[in-house]
Amino acid sequence: MKKKPIKEPIRKKWIWIWMVINVLLIVPWYFPKGAVEPYVFGFPFWAFISTIFTLILSWYLSWLCLSQWHIVEDEEESEKERR
Repeated sequence: MKKKPIKEPIRKKWIWIWMVINVLLIVPWYFPKGAVEPYVFGFPFWAFISTIFTLILSWYLSWLCLSQWHIVEDEEESEKERR
C-alpha cells in the first residue's frame, strides 16, 4: 500500500504571503495619525477595519488547519478502522 505524502504547508510561499498581507492590514498604520472619524456601528473606522481583518485572519488560519495540514493521526485512525 502506497502511503500518502505528509503535507508540509510551512514550505508553501503563498500561505506566508497571504499571512503577511493580512497582518499588515490588521494594524491600521495606513490611516492618518489621530484619525477617529468616521464611525461604523459606533466604532472608529480604524477599529472596524482592524476587527474585520482579525476575523479574516481567524478564518484563514482555521481554513489552513483544516485543509492544508495532513495530520498523521487521522491516517493512523483510518488504518485501525480498515483492520
